[in-house]
Amino acid sequence: MKKLSPQNVIPGFHAVMDTLCYNPSQIKEIYLIKENRSARIEKIIKIAYLKNIPVHFLDSSDMLHSFRNLSHQGVLALLHEFQYKSLDNVIADVFRKQGRGLLIAVDHITDEGNLGSIMRTAGFFSADGLIIPKDRSARISARVLKSASGVHNRLSVVRVVNLARCLTVLSKNGFWVIGTGIHGRSVYEFDWDMDIVLVLGNEQKGISPSIKRICHDIVGIPSPNRIDSLNVAVAEGIILSEIYRQMSHLSS
Repeated sequence: MKKLSPQNVIPGFHAVMDTLCYNPSQIKEIYLIKENRSARIEKIIKIAYLKNIPVHFLDSSDMLHSFRNLSHQGVLALLHEFQYKSLDNVIADVFRKQGRGLLIAVDHITDEGNLGSIMRTAGFFSADGLIIPKDRSARISARVLKSASGVHNRLSVVRVVNLARCLTVLSKNGFWVIGTGIHGRSVYEFDWDMDIVLVLGNEQKGISPSIKRICHDIVGIPSPNRIDSLNVAVAEGIILSEIYRQMSHLSS
């Protein structure tokens, strides 16, 4: 069996099913364990047949050998190359819609599990896009796509060479660049009624000084127990929940 790059594989039932339903043209072919013919597997087979997507059946031992480093639940999809979006197109999409724009930028998040969780949380709160730097950062991979659980089909992902330059461009286009940090203003006291780029920092070092200088403001989550920090994806969820609450209140 041919060797597959971890950048062009989606492992796991939910991620594969979501891609089949929302972006089937992204899938080249599907691999399944032949011993597993459950109802939900039969559903994947049926949809793939209707979409003219080849399905290959492997013995469980062959699947384990070929994809030993992936948690795949006996379901994988081989993709065409992942398509990152351009920054210009994402900006244009934001300005075409009604309501405020919300982008998430990650300042060198290196853990693939964290990046996948960040994507999934951004999709849950209907963010308009995710911006990741090209170097010294996790990129879209099989593990990221599995953690994101299909959100990549509805979330524009932009990959940029220079994050600082990207944030400067967004600032010039009317976005407020808001960083996150333990000593920032409370997220509950901040007025989120504006087009926002929320910047999440590296797991250990936080936001880099060069990025912090571009930020219009820094926000933090107050802790009743004086615990210094949260997992980056957990912190993102808390902040996006407050943004969503404020925006829902304004539109009601």
